Amino acid sequence: MKGQSDISLTIPASSTGSTNYIMDYDTDKSRRRRNVCSRVCDRYRYIKFCLRSLTYNFFTNRNMVLDTCMEPLFWLVNHITRYMGPLMVVLVTILSSTVVSVVYICILPRCLETEAYVQFTFHLIFGHWLLVNIAFHYYKGVRTPPGYPPQIVPDTGVATICKKCIAPKPPRTHHCSICNKCILRMDHHCPWINNCVGHYNYRYFILFCIYMWTGTLYVCISAWPLFSEEFFDARKTFDSLLAGSVLFTMLHSYKVAQQNKTDPLMERISALTDSESAYHKAVVFQFIICFSVLIALGVLTAWHIRLISRGETSIEKHINDSERARLKKVNVVYKNPYNFGVKENWRMLLGLYGGRTFWLHVLLPSSHPPEHDGTRWESLVTPGYVSAALP
Repeated sequence: MKGQSDISLTIPASSTGSTNYIMDYDTDKSRRRRNVCSRVCDRYRYIKFCLRSLTYNFFTNRNMVLDTCMEPLFWLVNHITRYMGPLMVVLVTILSSTVVSVVYICILPRCLETEAYVQFTFHLIFGHWLLVNIAFHYYKGVRTPPGYPPQIVPDTGVATICKKCIAPKPPRTHHCSICNKCILRMDHHCPWINNCVGHYNYRYFILFCIYMWTGTLYVCISAWPLFSEEFFDARKTFDSLLAGSVLFTMLHSYKVAQQNKTDPLMERISALTDSESAYHKAVVFQFIICFSVLIALGVLTAWHIRLISRGETSIEKHINDSERARLKKVNVVYKNPYNFGVKENWRMLLGLYGGRTFWLHVLLPSSHPPEHDGTRWESLVTPGYVSAALP
């Protein structure tokens, strides 16, 4: 504009060179940084490729990886179960003996006083029938080997080798990590009998569960009148709890020593004799134990009754569910190859063949063996079924 001087910005040559030098330096620095990152990434991919090349297995899946990660936990559980098994057998024996003793000392005398002679006779016969069956089947479940495959397995139509035993494995046979042996028709390892439940002792196990559940139900029903009298009597329950409390006894002794007089609460508690307190505790303890076992064992027994009715074991239940889901994707309806119907499945398990009857060989103790040796099994083939892997 007129009256104003034109202002021109002139950058010295030296300043321009410095700016270009700084820009080139920054570019080289970022390039080197990218090269370092690229080399690190390349090295990581190379190491990853080497590891995958050395450890790749076509048959590896997520379940196998999960099993491998859980292996330390499985090892701990297996060893704890192995060493706790004998203690749990002793525990079952002690608790069962305690319940039976309370029945003889408390329940039966009460039934004799309050019920007719016919009802008392029924209690004697029915109760001892349950007791004999419970004791027999528990003993046989503990002492009877579940069944182990022979060294030379006859032709079963399936050539399988146990990867842990490195020995032939017949159909329906699985390896027990606790016993460290292959078990014929293995269902599970039961710590309560310190034994695997397999082909030769599955009948003893399920009959023990049924008879024990029936026995606990019978005791709960028989003991309920006496239990309700003892437990819902506030004075007896309160006095029995306080009389057996060490802390209460110490506080009472301190109070008496300080005040030099008798505690009225202790005088009222003293009215409950030692025998009455023991009687009260025995009745309450027995009912609580039996009711707890009734619920827990009822769930377990119902589960196994369902499995037996469907012709499968606990292990085969998971295998069949997996196969059913796999074949559903290709529109094939999977059927359990060992399911011959509810009646036939139970007949095979109970060994009711060759003239054996339900009345003499199930309702009464019987040591008869299963129908066959557990190495050969009849099976039904699902149309269109193709096995994913060898069993």
